Amino acid sequence: MYVAWRDLRFARGRFALIGAVVALVTLLVGFLSGLTGGLAVQNVSAVIALPADRLVLHPVEGASATFADSAIAADTVAAWRAAPGVETVTPVGILQTRVEGPGAATAVALFGLDAGTAFAAPRRDDEVDLSAGAAKALDAVVGDDVSVAGSSYRVAAIGGDDWYSHTPVVTLSKAAWTALDQRLGGTGQPTVLAVTGSPAWDSVAADTGTTASTPLASLTALSTFRSEIGSLALMIAMLFGVSALVVGAFFTVWSMQRSADIAVLKALGASTPALVRDALGQALVLLVGGVGVGIGLTALLGVLAGGALPFVLSPLTTLAPAAGLIALGLLGAAVSLRTVISSDPLTALGSTR
Repeated sequence: MYVAWRDLRFARGRFALIGAVVALVTLLVGFLSGLTGGLAVQNVSAVIALPADRLVLHPVEGASATFADSAIAADTVAAWRAAPGVETVTPVGILQTRVEGPGAATAVALFGLDAGTAFAAPRRDDEVDLSAGAAKALDAVVGDDVSVAGSSYRVAAIGGDDWYSHTPVVTLSKAAWTALDQRLGGTGQPTVLAVTGSPAWDSVAADTGTTASTPLASLTALSTFRSEIGSLALMIAMLFGVSALVVGAFFTVWSMQRSADIAVLKALGASTPALVRDALGQALVLLVGGVGVGIGLTALLGVLAGGALPFVLSPLTTLAPAAGLIALGLLGAAVSLRTVISSDPLTALGSTR
């Protein structure tokens, strides 16, 4: 690393410039990762929280099963309950509508299910449980009344921060949800079955004309999740590629400019592995510095934007992208080592002049 440190001190401007570029790319990747995580939480947290080994949906007219179109008939529910190996079957109705509270009105996701499940479903048909997001948006507290489609419900409890398709969750009893869905023009049939146990999943699903997926796999049945997360993930992947290309291009040009110096070092007895370690060590110092600055800025902006944007600041959205950027940067730098490996010591002695 002696030569690498000498280079870093001698060409401070060049290395500072490429370090700033790496820091900016890291900032973009980190911020997009945090935003992606926040959007995912506000999209699917309620689905992930359902008490199930598999979530059962009913496809419509041969199309792929989606939460928006799924409606499960009573005989299908009975067939799943009767299947060998099934422990519990919890029908869950999902409906998006508008709720009026004491202080404001907002769009919400109404979940209808029996009490005693993962969500704190109310035990009475004239009560609702609000998620933290719904309580904040409606400016409601326990004991207040909220109105849904002309019907009044008392707030029985305020639970966790559950979201579905970017709308906060309001939970009703199964009977209240069914009556409300029918009043709004629906069938009153549950949207999804939360099933636990160890049956022959594929066989029962085929017999009932349904699909049975793990909670994580079922997230693709949410159209908003597919479009948002897919687009953001593509942008993040492209930024990873840009980072590798930028670092690789910089060190390729840098290695070409110092090819004569490398040849002199070889003529003086420096081995090729030592020069490779020197070059990669130089790239590692640059990458760690640039990525560290970028992640620091990401954390700062994440704290500032946390109240205004759905932003998740966690190791998955900071340390994981940082490690990926460093690894890809080193890969890009490694591609540029052809000059280091192929330099001929005779060049330093003037054999090509």
